[in-house]
Amino acid sequence: MGIEVNFEGKIALITGASSGLGARFAKVLAQAGAQVVLASRRTERLKELRAEIEADGGAAHVVSLDVTDYASIKSAIAHAETEAGPIDILVNNSGVSTTQRLVDVTPEDYAFVMDTNLRGAFFVAQETAKRMIARAKGDPAKQHRIINIASVAGLRVLPQIGVYCMSKAGVVQMTKAMAVEWGKYGINTNAICPGYISTEINEEYFASEQGQKLIGMLPRKRPGKPEDLDGLLLLLAGEDSNFINGAIISADDGMTAT
Repeated sequence: MGIEVNFEGKIALITGASSGLGARFAKVLAQAGAQVVLASRRTERLKELRAEIEADGGAAHVVSLDVTDYASIKSAIAHAETEAGPIDILVNNSGVSTTQRLVDVTPEDYAFVMDTNLRGAFFVAQETAKRMIARAKGDPAKQHRIINIASVAGLRVLPQIGVYCMSKAGVVQMTKAMAVEWGKYGINTNAICPGYISTEINEEYFASEQGQKLIGMLPRKRPGKPEDLDGLLLLLAGEDSNFINGAIISADDGMTAT
C-alpha cells in the first residue's frame, strides 16, 4: 500500500511553466508519466523546457498563454486539449509581484498583480472547469484535479508586498469556493501555500545581505527548494487525494506556525 504516482494517461496543464516552480511542477508530473502542457507568454523558454522533458523520456506540449487576456485563456485551453487531450489536472501557477509600500502602489501596479494572480487564476480555472464539468456529466466517476498555487503571503501579511498578499488571500478563498461548487462534479480543488522557496528568479536576492537577513528570521534559517513541494504536488494531483477538497496547505518549514 502506498501513494499512487503513476500518471500515465493523464493530461496536466501547468501555467507559468517557463521558470521557477512552474517548470519544476511540469518536470515532476512528466516524470510521473503525465503528458504535460506547458503554458506561459515566454514560449521560447517553454520550448527549452519541452526539450528537457522529452530528453528524459517525457511528453510535453507548448501553448502560448497570457492569463491577463481572457481571449488568450480560452484559446490556450482549447489548444491544449486539441494538442494533448482532455485536461485531467490543472496546476494554476502564474504569479507576479511588486515590492513597495501600500501608499506607493499605483493603479497600474495594482492591476499588474491582481490581473495575473487573482483574475487570471480564476478565469483559467473557470475555463478548465467548464470542460471538466461537461465530461463529468457524461461520466460521473471521472476525477479531475485543480491545484491553485497560493502563498504563505495569502495567510499572513508580509512587508512591502501588501497587494501580493491581498491577491493570494483571494486565491485561498477562491479555492474554497471552487471546492464547494465543483466538488459534486468530481473536481477536487486545493491550494498549496509555499513559503520562501529559492529559485533562479530569487536566488540572487537570497544571496544578498537583505536576503540573508530574511533567511535568519525563518524558523530553521533556510529557504526551501523547489523539490520540497514534489510530494505535496503528487499527492494533490493523484487519486490518493480523493477525500482532499478545499484544503489550503502550507509548505513553509514552519513559517506560519510562528
